[in-house]
Amino acid sequence: MITIRDYLQTKGCSDDLAHLICLISEQAVPIREAFLSNQRYAASLNTSGELQTELDTWSDNHLTDVFIKSGLVSSIASEEQDDVVCCPDSPDGYVVVMDPLDGSSLIAVNLAVGTIVGIYESGPVLRKGRDMKAALYLLYGPMTTLTLSIGSGVATFARAPDGRYLLMEDGIRMPEGNLYGSGGERPQWTKKHAAFISGIEDEGGKCRYSGSFVADFHQVLKYGGLYAYPGIVEKPKGKLRLLFEAQPIGFLASQAGGRISDGSTDILDIQPTEVHQKTPIYVGSRGLIERLEAMK
Repeated sequence: MITIRDYLQTKGCSDDLAHLICLISEQAVPIREAFLSNQRYAASLNTSGELQTELDTWSDNHLTDVFIKSGLVSSIASEEQDDVVCCPDSPDGYVVVMDPLDGSSLIAVNLAVGTIVGIYESGPVLRKGRDMKAALYLLYGPMTTLTLSIGSGVATFARAPDGRYLLMEDGIRMPEGNLYGSGGERPQWTKKHAAFISGIEDEGGKCRYSGSFVADFHQVLKYGGLYAYPGIVEKPKGKLRLLFEAQPIGFLASQAGGRISDGSTDILDIQPTEVHQKTPIYVGSRGLIERLEAMK
């Protein structure tokens, strides 16, 4: 059986990056254990104007503390923090962008949620997704899994009872599939988006949408298809964040042969101009994304 440490060593991953990735993987245990004790909503909004759960705040504080103490990270940008957190003791460390707990409101109904992390070499926080050194997500479902790319393909690991992450699949390739899910209220969809989704439905597309970006994307990664959270009439920039959600997931999709787009442009080529910048998202099978971009 191949552990995540074995995998990273085989891929020629640097010791510091391998240690950081393994450190992130170890946080699945305390985060899952906190599900029972942090169920209420906090009396605050995050920077994107969304009501924070106690678990959002707890997960953000926990991961930020872990990164600061690691000595491996210079800067941390989180969906739950107004500003970038700097780590003065490791100014040359990696830059981490994260959504500490994607889909946290679904924990109350026992649906799968996740943690999204992107890692850059030392430097500024605002960089194109294509420049990412590594991207991963933890998915807390019936199993705890970690899906990872260090720029040489995509692999998924499952956490075993002894705490090791064991390789489930390497060299993952996203097929051309017919699963789809779209956020945003249908009456608010743009004409282009409505026509695109109708075309998928007319071809027998199967709707799969839970409200957890990580869980919904994981299905698309395995079976092919599309996840979308479009710009809508009242919110043309969409809901999801470029830095914390779109870029890491897009990096993984691209490494698996898929694509990510804002409807006209590859999101990995977009230069962020602000930390909490939002973007429409279409991520999935290459053929579907290219069809969308060709539409007027």
